[in-house]
Amino acid sequence: MPTAGLQTFGTPHLVVMALTVAVPALLSGLARRARSKAAGKKIGYCVAGGLLINEVTHWGYRITEFGLDQFVQDHLPLHACGVAVLATAATLFSKNQRTYEIAYFWGLAGAANAVVTPNGIELAFPGYRFFQYFLAHSGIVVGVLFATWGLRMRPTLGGLFRAFASLNLYAIAIAGINVLLGTNYLYLSQPPAGTITPFFFAPWPWYILTSEVIGLAMFFVVYSPFAVARLASNRRREHRG
Repeated sequence: MPTAGLQTFGTPHLVVMALTVAVPALLSGLARRARSKAAGKKIGYCVAGGLLINEVTHWGYRITEFGLDQFVQDHLPLHACGVAVLATAATLFSKNQRTYEIAYFWGLAGAANAVVTPNGIELAFPGYRFFQYFLAHSGIVVGVLFATWGLRMRPTLGGLFRAFASLNLYAIAIAGINVLLGTNYLYLSQPPAGTITPFFFAPWPWYILTSEVIGLAMFFVVYSPFAVARLASNRRREHRG
């Protein structure tokens, strides 16, 4: 029977976090050993298909559980991670650089945080919501890391700023939807209840501004390994020259 809620950093949570890194590493290793682009594509298609099946199944679950009106109010895929699921799947199907940038920066900054600091109230192990939540959020990380390690796609500094600009433009559009529907997508109207994250420590509306700064900083953090690698590569070229 499920317990009252997920214990953060309890055994199920630690296992999920370990698998979130181990699975893309394993899949990427398989794709590279195969030395065939077709193998990498097939693995990517399977990950993308799993993400979409999990997402669509959850829509049906929410509609059945709460009804269509409540689904529209709370469960449309309009939060950043909902968009990141679709962008990750699109990237794995098409290897499109623009969707990869959204998946990489929105996904790693948002979904990785959601994996490490979940709202454990309704995520009791081994309940449905435990598996659905982590398949979605860990799945984003798995898909992005596989695209990076297995398909050898790479984020760029220009892509970082495009992803940040697109997130702000998207937030403006969602703010209008929130006004029209009385919703709270992207948590622009109020912070999420019961969630501990670095994004919502200030009162409304100031946490929106602090989230901007923290979000941009996290974009630079997830980009930093590639910035360091490119800097080191350029220095090696200079020494050789």
